[in-house]
Amino acid sequence: MSQNAITKTISLPDGREITIETGKLAKQADGSVVVKMGNTMLLAAIVSNKEAREGVDFLPLSVDYQEKFASSGKIPGGFLRREARLSDYEILVSRLVDRVLRPLFPDDYHAETQMTIHMISADTEIMPDALAALAASAALAVSDIPFNGPISEVRVARIDGQLVINPTVSNLQRADIDMMVGASMDSVVMVEGEMSEVSEAEMLEAIKFAHEAIKVQCQAQLELAEMVGKLQKREYSHETHDEALREKVRTATYDKAYEVAMRGRANKSERKDGFAAVLNEFVESLGEDHGYDMGLIKTYYHDVEKEAVRNMILDERVRLDGRKLDEIRPIWSEVNYLPATHGSAVFTRGETQSLTTVTLGTKLDEQMIDSAMVSGTNKFLLHYNFPAFSTGEVKPNRGPGRREIGHGNLALRALKKVLPSSEDNPYTIRIVSDILESNGSSSMATVCAGSLALMDAGVPIKGGVSGIAMGLITDEKTGKFAVLSDILGDEDHLGDMDFKVTGTKDGITACQMDIKVHGLSYDVLSQALEQAKAGRLHILGEMNKTISSPNADYKPHTPRSFNMIIDKEFIGAVIGPGGKVIQQIQKDTGATIIIEEKNEKGHVNIFASDQDSMNSAVSKIKGIVAQPEIGEVYIGKVKSIQPYGAFVEFMAGKDGLLHISEIKHERVETMDGVLEVGEEVKVKLIDVDKKTGKFKLSRKAILPRPEAPQQNQ
Repeated sequence: MSQNAITKTISLPDGREITIETGKLAKQADGSVVVKMGNTMLLAAIVSNKEAREGVDFLPLSVDYQEKFASSGKIPGGFLRREARLSDYEILVSRLVDRVLRPLFPDDYHAETQMTIHMISADTEIMPDALAALAASAALAVSDIPFNGPISEVRVARIDGQLVINPTVSNLQRADIDMMVGASMDSVVMVEGEMSEVSEAEMLEAIKFAHEAIKVQCQAQLELAEMVGKLQKREYSHETHDEALREKVRTATYDKAYEVAMRGRANKSERKDGFAAVLNEFVESLGEDHGYDMGLIKTYYHDVEKEAVRNMILDERVRLDGRKLDEIRPIWSEVNYLPATHGSAVFTRGETQSLTTVTLGTKLDEQMIDSAMVSGTNKFLLHYNFPAFSTGEVKPNRGPGRREIGHGNLALRALKKVLPSSEDNPYTIRIVSDILESNGSSSMATVCAGSLALMDAGVPIKGGVSGIAMGLITDEKTGKFAVLSDILGDEDHLGDMDFKVTGTKDGITACQMDIKVHGLSYDVLSQALEQAKAGRLHILGEMNKTISSPNADYKPHTPRSFNMIIDKEFIGAVIGPGGKVIQQIQKDTGATIIIEEKNEKGHVNIFASDQDSMNSAVSKIKGIVAQPEIGEVYIGKVKSIQPYGAFVEFMAGKDGLLHISEIKHERVETMDGVLEVGEEVKVKLIDVDKKTGKFKLSRKAILPRPEAPQQNQ
C-alpha cells in the first residue's frame, strides 16, 4: 500500500514541470525528497548529528552524488560489476551542490552533516546535474537542520540565440552558452560554465535569467516546508565564546595586524611570519599561566587579521603585496622546456607556477566512459596535480582529490573551445598541469600554461586562452567595495568572492564563481567582469611574447596522423579476411591503422612514427579503395601467365586480363618468353565486363603504332 506523500510542482519558463515528493522514501533520514523531471528521478537524503564533535570549529559537510546504473537499465563494467568509487563526473556534480550549500549553513553550526543524492531513474534527454542541488535543498527544507536557504541550481543555455532553463541533452549540443547557476532567493552563490567566446554582457544576461527561474524553485521549497510543517529548525550550541577575551585580542592586535598588512610584502611566507609574530607577541604578553583557551585566542586573532586586511584594502586601495587593485603580478613563461615531450610550457605569475605538458596519442588512447547515462570515449583529457611541496607543506600523496578534479575540469572547459573539431583533429590530446608553486589561482595558471603548451605542440588551436581569478572585498556598513584582479591565496581566503574567468581575445570560454557575501549586486558583478577582461587581455599579451600562434608543424618525435574517409563497401577490402590485409599493411609500414564505420562511411585513422611510414600506409590504402577508370594507365605487376595472356595486378587487390592479342601490335603466337611473373608492365584499362565486373587490359594501346611498310615504286 502506497504511503501518503506530499508533492509540490514547479513549472519551468517553457511549461515543463519538476515535481518534489517527500514522505514516501527514506523516512529515517532527517530529510528526504524525490525530485522528478521527465523520467529522471533523484533521491536526496540528509542526516546531521545533533551535537558537534569536540574541537571541531568548522562544518564537516560531505556531499555525495551517485548515479545508479540500474536507473538506465545498465550493469556496471569492471570485474565487480557494481557501483564503485565516484566517477569524475559524479565528483563534479557533488562539488556543484557542495559549493552552493556550504556558504548558507550558519557559521556556528559544526555538526557532522552528510548529503546523499542518488539518481534512481534516468531520462536520456533530462540532465540530472541540473536537478541535484534542488533535490539537496528540498531535503534540507523538509528537515529540522538549520540552513539559511532555500537555494536551487539550474542549467542556463543559449540555444539558437534564445536562453533556455534546463535544456534537453539534444538541444544542448547547439548551445554557445552552457552554465550552471546556483542561488538563493536574493543572491547568486555559484556559477560555473563554458561559452563559445561570448561577451561579458551576454554572460551576465544568462546569469540574471537563471536567477529568475531559481527564485520560483526556492519559493516552491518554502511552500513545501510549510506543507510538511518543518519551518521550525532545531536548536543547537556548537560554540562557546569569551567576549571579554575577544575584545582583549582585538584591542591588542588589530593595529599591529593592520601594520603588517600595510607593509606590502611580495613574499607569502614573510607576510605569514609577520602576522604570526603579532599573535605570538600577544600570547607572550599574557604570561605562561594566563588560563585562556588557546583555541579561542587563535580564532579571535584570525578574525582580527581578516578584518585588518579587508579594512586596509578598502581604505588604502592597495593589496597585501603592495599592488594596485587591478594590477597583475609579474609574469614569465617558456615553451619547449621539456624537449622529449610533444609540447610543454612553464607559466609563472607571481608565486604561482605551472609546468604543463601536452601528449598526442592515437585513437587507442581515448578514455573509455562507462556511466549510467553515457557510454563512449573521450579524446581530450586534462589532469591537474597539486603536490604538497607547491605550498611548502608535507602531506601524503593520496591521488587526485575533489579539488584537483574540479580545477582540472575548469581548465579543460576553458581550452576545449579553441581545439580543432574532431574531424580536423585525429589525435587524443592529454594535457597535464603540475603545480610547482601556488599562491592563488593555480587553475588559471593551468589554463595559460595549457594554451602555451598546445601551441608548442603544434596543435592548430583557434587562439590563445588566458585566465584570471578576481576577488572582492565589501563592507555592508559603509557600502565600500574593492574588486581585486589576480588574487592571492590570502585574498581568496579572506575575501567575499572567487571569480575565475577564461577566454580568448574575442570572448569568454569558461567561468567559475563562488560568492560568500549575500546580496551581491549585478553592478558590482559587471565591474568585476570588465576588470577581469582587462586582466585577461594583459595576461594574454604577456603570453604572446613567448608564443602567439601554434607552431607550423608537430615536433619531429610526435606521431604523424592522417584521416581518410572511404566508401563503406571498401571497409572489408582494407581489413581483409580475418584482418589479413590491414595487418600486413601495418607490418610493412610500421603504421597503426584504425577503421570505424560512421554515417555510412569508413573513417580511417592512420598513425605513424615518421612521414615515410605515413605516406606508405596512405598509398597502400588508397590503392585498395581507388576506383579503376576506363582509359587510365597503370603500372601493374604480372601475377600469373596463361596460354591466352597474363593476369596483371594493376591496382591493389585488382587483377585484369592482358590478353595475348593486347600485348603488342605485332601478332604474338605464344606467351613463352614474352612476360615473366613479377615483372612490372604499363597497361591501360580498356573495358570492364558489365556482367562479371572483370577488367580488360591492354599494353599495345599505349605503344606507338608501327609505321606501315612502304610499297615499292
